[in-house]
Amino acid sequence: MVQLSRICCRKYGNFVDNLRLYVRGGSGGMGLPRVGGEGGRGGDVWVAAKKSETMKRFHDRHPQKRFVAGVGDNSSIRAIKGQKGKDVLIHAPVGITVTSDDGKVIGELNAEGDQVLVARGGKGGGFHTAFQPRKGQVRQIRLDLKLIADLGLVGFPNAGKSSLLTALSHATPQIGSYAFTTLRPEIGKLMYDDYKQISMADLPGLIEGAHLNKGMGHKFLKHVERTRQLLFVVDVCGFQLASKTSYRSAFETVQLLTKELELYKKELVSKPALLVVNKMDLPDAEHNLAELQEQLQNPDEFSHLLPEDMIPENNIIFRHVVPVSASTGFGIDHLKTCIRESVEEDEAVATEVIHQERLQALKETVKAASARPSWGYKASA
Repeated sequence: MVQLSRICCRKYGNFVDNLRLYVRGGSGGMGLPRVGGEGGRGGDVWVAAKKSETMKRFHDRHPQKRFVAGVGDNSSIRAIKGQKGKDVLIHAPVGITVTSDDGKVIGELNAEGDQVLVARGGKGGGFHTAFQPRKGQVRQIRLDLKLIADLGLVGFPNAGKSSLLTALSHATPQIGSYAFTTLRPEIGKLMYDDYKQISMADLPGLIEGAHLNKGMGHKFLKHVERTRQLLFVVDVCGFQLASKTSYRSAFETVQLLTKELELYKKELVSKPALLVVNKMDLPDAEHNLAELQEQLQNPDEFSHLLPEDMIPENNIIFRHVVPVSASTGFGIDHLKTCIRESVEEDEAVATEVIHQERLQALKETVKAASARPSWGYKASA
């Protein structure tokens, strides 16, 4: 990880996920007392979502990170009401949360074209201001990127997430037989024969204590927030980060990952989830898989395997538990089928919710229309 600037930018390799900007609305124009003229309002500063934009490109194109809107026109004999100053539109990637310096959320950009007003222009001079203009709003804001993907891969280092992403999609993340090969999020696309696409985000491996910002910690847990579903990836033979740390079985790994998500933000463990049991090509894999499946069916009976403070409050019920080998290709096609089924299940539910909301709105419109009085003339006797 390379930290280019403490206050402006956070980078991981070539990946930028946080920027700090100076924004200022334009000052209003002067009023004209002798004719009661009003100056134009200062321009506003907006942040708008654009799919083709990236934080890295934005950072390179705007090194000063300073955006000031135009000044409103003064009132004159020819133009009693001055024109508004020119607005500034800042294009940012989709998936941005805009916050003030104190952490207050100003708005979110979740889809192409979403806009957030970040600095309002000052009023033009007029009768109520002794014809003196007002200055525009000045702010330091932050653009915080949280990746949007259908699925987020969650696992400890060296669980095989990068290998799995490569096997499933056209992404080419760094792969190696050592921990923390992934140092920045990687997005891959699952392509199906009928051109259906599902996006997957490979996030750097978590470690115990990630919720306390250990390891990559909060820098990447936040990206899990914007994925619609979770794809847990565990090594069927268990995991040990270093010789001084405890060995964890596949079941313990699942429980610890669940707890880390739960401690960071409880809402995360309510997301739909699938479990991928990787490295089924290793010795004793079948035996370890059978043991894991038994433990997942009765997790409370095996909670004694973990320290009391690391037992999840709620166990995740996985929609699918899929054994695979990312290196040999075993189980990959079946996994792709399970992923599609899970994503389309949620899409069907979301479509039904939208349908019901529109139907209810139509019923209310018809009811309101029928309740209006019908005006007419009563025939006289």
